[in-house]
Amino acid sequence: MHVLPDSFDNLSSPCLPKKPWGDFPFTAFVAMLAALFTLAVDSLMLTFYNRNNKVVTPSTAAVASHESPEQGGHWHCHGHEHAHGHAHGMMSDKPEDAEAGRMQLRRNRVVVQVLEMGIVVHSVVIGLGMGASQSVCTIRPLVAAICFHQLFEGMGLGGCILQAEYGVKMKAGLVFFFSTTMPFGVALGLALTKVYRDNSPTALIVVGLLNAASAGLLHYMALVELLAADFLGPKLQGSVRLQLVCLAAVLLGAGAMSLMAKWA
Repeated sequence: MHVLPDSFDNLSSPCLPKKPWGDFPFTAFVAMLAALFTLAVDSLMLTFYNRNNKVVTPSTAAVASHESPEQGGHWHCHGHEHAHGHAHGMMSDKPEDAEAGRMQLRRNRVVVQVLEMGIVVHSVVIGLGMGASQSVCTIRPLVAAICFHQLFEGMGLGGCILQAEYGVKMKAGLVFFFSTTMPFGVALGLALTKVYRDNSPTALIVVGLLNAASAGLLHYMALVELLAADFLGPKLQGSVRLQLVCLAAVLLGAGAMSLMAKWA
């Protein structure tokens, strides 16, 4: 909520030369490119996972089960048509269900990795700004806002990690990077306090572009991978009441985060 306006403020600052920064909306352009880049990474990673795991499409699985040796006994079992039909249904449905489960698992793992990438960039930028800030009045409310911010981000990322069913080492690595990127940004900001100036052209351009890229990536992940995947999934599509409850929860959460953006 606060990343995109910050990027607009940075890249439209009077401290930057009017050309080219005042003649073109670089924030919107970079955010759009970041969203498209995230889409490309998402698609390519899913293709990579599928090829490495030798995905069998449902149509291929149906053909394979129809032509499998077990089906050869069909021509010799006309007296047991009912039993054969039941067995055939089990043999054709189970491979498809198992493959759908594997596809969903790979999808969840791609979502986790792309989401982690966006959160890492976002956290480093926020930590850098907070560490380099010289105003106590700015830091105090910012610390409280960031605590809530990281809490909700961690809850969302943690839920995605659980759905991805990673091993202990991978889970520990993802949690480690999420937990250390914000302190790393703060430490970097403290180390650069003497040379880092918020209103310098270089700082405004770098932070503004990173904020824009982070905003595009996180908007894509939130709308496409998380919200759309849930609202268009079979669970919510089967209940209008559940959709309305979830929509109210989303609006309530967006309102709370918008209120926090006043201090963040």
